Amino acid sequence: MDADVDAAAVATAPRICGLYAGRERQLFEAAVRLSQARNLCLLDAPLKKVVVYLDPEEFKSTWLGNKAIYRTRMAIADGGELLIIAPGLKHFGEDDLIDALIRKYGYAGTDKVLEWVETEDDLRNCLSAAAHLIHGSSEGRFKITYAPGHVSAAEIEQVHFNYAPLDDMLRRYDPQQLRDGFNTMPDGEQIFYVSNPALGLWALRDNF
Repeated sequence: MDADVDAAAVATAPRICGLYAGRERQLFEAAVRLSQARNLCLLDAPLKKVVVYLDPEEFKSTWLGNKAIYRTRMAIADGGELLIIAPGLKHFGEDDLIDALIRKYGYAGTDKVLEWVETEDDLRNCLSAAAHLIHGSSEGRFKITYAPGHVSAAEIEQVHFNYAPLDDMLRRYDPQQLRDGFNTMPDGEQIFYVSNPALGLWALRDNF
């Protein structure tokens, strides 16, 4: 299927589009087929720039907002960029402990986090935070930029993300004007837009 069609189908998927109950193998296989059809957006080429919008009512932390990273990373080109527009972002963790650990260590990549798990008691005693820090890093493969609503540039950069001013990004990448999938900006810039990363998984077709 065309990538634009896939992206639009994923973005508008209903909350429940199938219900399977029973022990038969064919039920499981049918559920898998439907899930793949509704939740996977398979692309033919890596994306150079992905812009993700996070609903401010749903995404107020990077603990949840980094779904923008998890769900698109397999589609982003080496040296590409992921811009996350997050008007509701107020903190990093969903509780004080996780928030403090994210602020202390940041999304520094797998090797550093595993090293800290060995040497730092606080992170070793909260492996969910360690796993989150690993998953939230691009491992240097592509650039991650946050445009947050209530978090400063210094705070964003402290956790190893790049910062962009929210108002500037909303003017340039207006969620009311963009459509899910490929968009060409007035100056010719090509982007791939995702209005809700919770609704799908974006990846390269060759990897499936």
